Amino acid sequence: MGRPKAYKDRIEIMQGTLDMLVLRTLQWGPQHGHGIGQAIRAKSEDALQIEHGSLYPALHRLERQRWLKAEWKASESNRKAKYYSLTAAGKKQLITEESKWNALVQTIARIMNPA
Repeated sequence: MGRPKAYKDRIEIMQGTLDMLVLRTLQWGPQHGHGIGQAIRAKSEDALQIEHGSLYPALHRLERQRWLKAEWKASESNRKAKYYSLTAAGKKQLITEESKWNALVQTIARIMNPA
């Protein structure tokens, strides 16, 4: 993975994208909160680092929406951790979020790269 990116090189997450990133990460399999943050950081090659103050409220919000379910299990270090997984409703929501994201990216691209 190399050296972590300097803070100035990190990308600020746009409002509303954290939910989509969490849902996508959990599509790869159940994970505890810290693991979700690590997965996002690793997949983004250190460009995205989710602060706990943003991640855990998002997880609780997604759980209240019933897009995630949680259960307590032993982590890799044998400590109790809350593991999150996608529900059927969460899978549907991920499809919706991805569709909105793709439409936004295409719209911005038309503005940034006019023909």
